[in-house]
Amino acid sequence: MELMQLEMFVAMVEEDNFHKAAERVCRTQPALSMALRKLEEEIGAPLFDRSNRNAYTPTDTGEVLYKYAKNLLDLRDETISALEQVHSLQSGSLRIGANESTCLYLLPGLVLAFHEQHPRIKIEVYRKPSARLPQDLRQRNLDFAILSFPPEDSDLEATPIMHDEMVLIVSPQHRLARRERVHIKEMGAESFIGHNVKSRSRKKVVDVFRRFQTPLNITIEIDTIESIKKFVAMNLGLGFVPRMCVQEEVSRGALVVVPVDGFSHERTLWVVRRRTDAHSHATKAFMQIIEQLAEKSLLNGRATENEQAPCDPARIDGDAEAMPGAIN
Repeated sequence: MELMQLEMFVAMVEEDNFHKAAERVCRTQPALSMALRKLEEEIGAPLFDRSNRNAYTPTDTGEVLYKYAKNLLDLRDETISALEQVHSLQSGSLRIGANESTCLYLLPGLVLAFHEQHPRIKIEVYRKPSARLPQDLRQRNLDFAILSFPPEDSDLEATPIMHDEMVLIVSPQHRLARRERVHIKEMGAESFIGHNVKSRSRKKVVDVFRRFQTPLNITIEIDTIESIKKFVAMNLGLGFVPRMCVQEEVSRGALVVVPVDGFSHERTLWVVRRRTDAHSHATKAFMQIIEQLAEKSLLNGRATENEQAPCDPARIDGDAEAMPGAIN
């Protein structure tokens, strides 16, 4: 039993005329008659009452077959329509994983650029620690992850998208806010607001204070960068955070960035996905958005020698450079 046979049968029931039914399915009348005969042989019972040559009334078997044949043909049409929508990006979904700062300060620009071109694609964003994201990619729980490091696993591929740097932030009321620069050695007596999430960036700060034999006095630890910024703005201590996370506060004078002699830490953000040719249409379209952004902004030429020319999506939506995670 083939769908084409069922389509011919349904046409015959609904048209009640060989000529009209044949035209409807784009077949000749002999071809239609032969297909119906084969269908009856396969089922083992007549589908039409042929006692009246001017009418083709379905038998009880024909009535049952008509009901289910209609359902099958409708399901076929729905399937074709759904596939066409997926291929034309009129439907589908995209799952992206990132840590706190990336979700807040990088993804909005990427999602906006994607949504403007493909508004019908559902986007799901999952905020998770960076260390967990590669495994989620392998388990197909995510389509993309944005990381501050390229994974070494051969089953994942990474594309650099932008750079950022860690900066020292202080309250406008703090004595260091009026300094053009400050050295690590001058901050031994200062209190710091720290991010209690362990990260490579946190280790960099700890290491530089140790190298200069300067105490790092972390008096408050908090689990979000937003809280760190608020505590620093209240002059409860200093903090090290990604530059992209404080652009708005710095622009309106709520926080001050003070350059630090003896400390420089830049990071690259990577968009990571599974290494396969079987990506969804939505995933491929999102990657095209990233490539388009890369053509418009080349990160001021600060890519490492192994990187492609990355983009700075933050410039496109008016934000600043970006990187994931805060440190203390």
